[in-house]
Amino acid sequence: MWLKWFPWRFIVRNLARRQGFVDPVSIFAKFQSFAQPSDVLAPKELLREGMVLHARGLMNSQAIQHNLDWIWPFWVERQLDPADDAFVPRAFSLTQINLTHRNWTAVGIPDVNEFPIVDPRGLVTPLYDGWSIDAWILDPCGPALIPSRLPAVSQQFLLKDNLAVVTAARLGPLSLVSRAEAVGTKGSPVCQIGFTASSDRPACPATRDRKEAWLVISLRPCNPEGVSFISAIDLLDQRRGWEVNKKDFVYFDKPADQYEFSYYRHGDVYSRLPSVEDKREVFCNVGMATAAALFKLAPNDPLSVTLQVPLGEKKERKDHASFVALPPVKWDALFEDRCQLQIPDEHFQFLYEAALRTLVLHSPKDVYPGPYTYRRFWFRDAAFILDALLCAGFADRVKRAIDCFPARQQPAGYFLSQEGEWDSNGEALWIMRRFCEVTKIPPAPAWLKTIGKGGSWITHKRLPSKPPSPYAGLLPAGFSAEHLGPNDYYYWDNFWGIAGLRAAAWLEKLYGDKTRGADFDRQAREYQECADRSLSHVEGRLGAKMMPAAPYRRMDSGAIGSLAAGYPLRIFSANDPRLLETVNYLLENCSFEKGFFHDMTHSGINPYLTLHIAQILLRAGDPRYFDLINAVAQLASPTGQWPEAIHPRTKGGCMGDGQHVWAAAEWVLMMRNCFVREEDDRLILCPGIPPRWLKRNAKISFGPAPTIFGTIHIHIKPDRGNIVVEWTGKWFDKEPAIEVCIPGLPKVKAPPHAPPPAGRVAGQAGSVVVELERRS
Repeated sequence: MWLKWFPWRFIVRNLARRQGFVDPVSIFAKFQSFAQPSDVLAPKELLREGMVLHARGLMNSQAIQHNLDWIWPFWVERQLDPADDAFVPRAFSLTQINLTHRNWTAVGIPDVNEFPIVDPRGLVTPLYDGWSIDAWILDPCGPALIPSRLPAVSQQFLLKDNLAVVTAARLGPLSLVSRAEAVGTKGSPVCQIGFTASSDRPACPATRDRKEAWLVISLRPCNPEGVSFISAIDLLDQRRGWEVNKKDFVYFDKPADQYEFSYYRHGDVYSRLPSVEDKREVFCNVGMATAAALFKLAPNDPLSVTLQVPLGEKKERKDHASFVALPPVKWDALFEDRCQLQIPDEHFQFLYEAALRTLVLHSPKDVYPGPYTYRRFWFRDAAFILDALLCAGFADRVKRAIDCFPARQQPAGYFLSQEGEWDSNGEALWIMRRFCEVTKIPPAPAWLKTIGKGGSWITHKRLPSKPPSPYAGLLPAGFSAEHLGPNDYYYWDNFWGIAGLRAAAWLEKLYGDKTRGADFDRQAREYQECADRSLSHVEGRLGAKMMPAAPYRRMDSGAIGSLAAGYPLRIFSANDPRLLETVNYLLENCSFEKGFFHDMTHSGINPYLTLHIAQILLRAGDPRYFDLINAVAQLASPTGQWPEAIHPRTKGGCMGDGQHVWAAAEWVLMMRNCFVREEDDRLILCPGIPPRWLKRNAKISFGPAPTIFGTIHIHIKPDRGNIVVEWTGKWFDKEPAIEVCIPGLPKVKAPPHAPPPAGRVAGQAGSVVVELERRS
């Protein structure tokens, strides 16, 4: 207790003043005054991550800007180029951080917690937050081919069989292709990178001979975030690889013709190539050691070299007298009998297939919002990622992740992923209910205590409903999603809280505790009444039926969080004016090139939040939804990925993880809801099928798609000038009411199922007939 009475503020204030610094106590107090009073100023988890990010940024500023003769990752080359849209003046900035090209793509093995990443120019970072592998071609008669310095390369994400990122770079007669993938087994995963180099240069004009070029494979003390230290590099026995930092290994399938090493004071190894020296090791006390393996590249004689980096904890020094060929991973088998999409749009199709693999890769047990920057667990991201996996038919993965929830719950019932974020309990309970609804698997006995404690935490955490105030009965001010602004009484938190109590009531009734279920139902109704009163106060203050981020906020881009009442929670009806007016505001005031532009924190175009708006429009039958879907599709990287936020000029990532798994989840959910979505006690089919797909006279299908009524497989096909919609349902109980709502055509209600098991209904719009056939 004496620590609470110790005069910390007096001591800190006086120490700072004696050294000529500003008073940190008064600065901190002013900082707090921008937010509503809160239990937690900011989650310590976020502060910790921020400190790591900016510590690296500080190192970047020391290592990069006066070493521009080094070969740096693509984002560095662009941000330091004054002629590039990505140029960022350094001036008074103490740190240098990747703010313009936060893009990468992970490869891996299902259920393995290792995600090698590849940047937009083929730089491979095999180990989490580690060093990287790069490759160049040195030409004795012309400029070197250095992918990170090229204005463009070709990059693909191959999905057939194993996942692989293939990067192709070309400069005049020089060509370099790399293929990065994970091979091996779950117990012994390996990152494998294959390089194929060629030189088609004719005889050198100066000497009239055909000199050999060099394929250079280099070990780099950096990655897509910046510096990543290498202190020691040793050449392995048989000259077939390196030992890095006395603990990691790189193995080549053939010995190099020459090896070169360098340390920080001697500069980048690139500046020493080619060299007559042939060293075996290097040590750098700065942590900026570099190495290069050089392979002779004869004219018109392509050369292939493959290297491997063991992943995981089981690593040992090996003598690779012969290269060990490891089998690729058979990813295709994982998607058999899962929800398949067939549409006449190759790009949308590819994005769906890539998104499914991104979801599976990042759900080894827990689910991660990204392979690098966001490689940790959040309940917020997990709710959407698990919902997408559930809708794609991966119920087993969803249950495995939910089974981990009780370990993250504190004794008082709080589901903790980041302290001070009050939405987590609602998200955890909501996805538990979704799992049970969609699978009809009863909640596990181990969940019972967790569910009751989670619901009770929400009821106890709420503020008193009296005396009346704009935040009466809501959750306390909190940090919520970090992109909504300073601590406040966010509607996002409260809509999730209402949904969480509804879920707890539903689940308790499944356990047979009708009394407790009824109590949670009552609490949820009272909670929603408080939220409605708060929104009525806002309506009076703003003079419009719109929902800002919090009761005292004006309308701004933070209002995006309030759309949770419509998507995914469906607390409000599809045409609730509070939803639609908020969407209209966001489209008119917070858009850039038809994508949602978020001014707060992200300061970029948000693919996943753009799709939240599209979901609201789709549910309301507003045709503008497809413009937003198109915008998001166009923002995808060549490998079919999205960062959390996108720079408006470079179209590269400017915030968060360069492969945002939540965004991939939203794409899967968007495609699903375009074909089938639940609304109260009925199924809506084909509400998002665009006319352009129907005009291509091709078969369209989706399924088997899990819903709360059972699984459905939908087919749409042309038939002699008609549009025929067929579905096959495997229902849990009786067939639900079904409506077919193809955009631009009249809504058609399917008649109740009656023997014989076939029904037809036709609706006519001009010369177009929609014909529905059903088989159960």
